[in-house]
Amino acid sequence: MQIILDNPAGAPQPLSPYYSQVARVRHADGSALLFLSGQIAEGATLAEQTRGVFETIDALLKAHGATFADVVNIRTYLTDITQLDAYGAVRRQYLTGTPPTSMTFEVPRLFRPEAQVEVEVVAAVPAGR
Repeated sequence: MQIILDNPAGAPQPLSPYYSQVARVRHADGSALLFLSGQIAEGATLAEQTRGVFETIDALLKAHGATFADVVNIRTYLTDITQLDAYGAVRRQYLTGTPPTSMTFEVPRLFRPEAQVEVEVVAAVPAGR
């Protein structure tokens, strides 16, 4: 097993120097698990922030040869759970197949005070990608 911590070029860079965006755990057979750090984005509305979050996740997945179809788990943190439908409407634009396992939490505050949503994912990447 090999572990690579990464901030891939071409993807938005972390908001702080204290963490890596992706942990890639490569198995002997060439398959890998990707653990993406929680992502936030700018925007006035939850929908705008959610779109930005999923665009960043898309770039991070692509940098490691993965797509949203490879996502097996998603964790979402919302500062207002009553906005779950607005979040879900954007999420469904990116996760179009069978939905991955999922947890959603309401939290009083996120890493940045203006952030309304933070999302982290785990993806399983088949050998050869």
